[in-house]
Parts: sequence; structure tokens; C-alpha cells
Amino acid sequence: MSTPPADEVGCPFCEIVHRRSPAHTFYEDDEVMAFLDLFPYTRGHALVVPKRHVDRLTDLPEEEYREFLRGLANVCRRMDRLSQHYNVALNQGSRAGQVVFHLHVHVIPRYGEENPFATRPRARLDDVDARALLGVLGTA
Repeated sequence: MSTPPADEVGCPFCEIVHRRSPAHTFYEDDEVMAFLDLFPYTRGHALVVPKRHVDRLTDLPEEEYREFLRGLANVCRRMDRLSQHYNVALNQGSRAGQVVFHLHVHVIPRYGEENPFATRPRARLDDVDARALLGVLGTA
């Protein structure tokens, strides 16, 4: 296996994209991958990432916007299976809440709960629930 580019070293999402780290992936095409967040705000909270390592949306080449948006829309259609109400969120920069510096969009289903973004501990996704969610989200 070749050595990853310097900007990918240590990036947890690149590790997932290159299958060096496990993830509960339910959508993938040539340019985009979506997987369940390990510390979800709500049940089914997913992350949509480009396979190319870029820190921010503004780093993604414009000619790749269409494919990224197509993948995001596909994930949103799957999210409708859990709830037709969801947030689509993009944090850019540490002061905006970006923790992993690989472009990613959060798709967070809403079920009528209070603000899921309030500061509170988030429980880790368990494998049993992840498998159940993949059963709903993972089919075309």
C-alpha cells in the first residue's frame, strides 16, 4: 500500500475512506461516502464526506461540487426513512465547531426532541443500533 499524502496522515475520515478504520457506512459512490456518527446528536446522525481530503468546502474544487451535492442529496433521501425532519449542517473552522479537518456535512434526523445541539454529553453509537440503522439507510 502506498504512503498517504501528508494532509491525510492522521485524518480519521481519510482512515475510514481508505478502509484503515472501521465505520458504519451506508452510502458510497466514486466521490462521496456517508457513515453514521459515532457520537450522534440524535439516532441516525450521519456524516457525508468527499473521498478526496480537503479541510473545507472552499478547498473542494468547484468541478466536484455537483458530485458532492448529489451524494448529500442521496443521503438526505435515505434519511427521510428515519424522519422527514432533519438538519443539514456544515461547520467550517474550529470556532464554528469543526473538530475533524476533513470536509464533512452532518445530516441529523429530528424526532421532536429539544435542541440536540445543546451542550451535553453524547453517547457512543452501539453496534446493535448501528446495524438496525444500516438496515433502514443502507438500501437503495
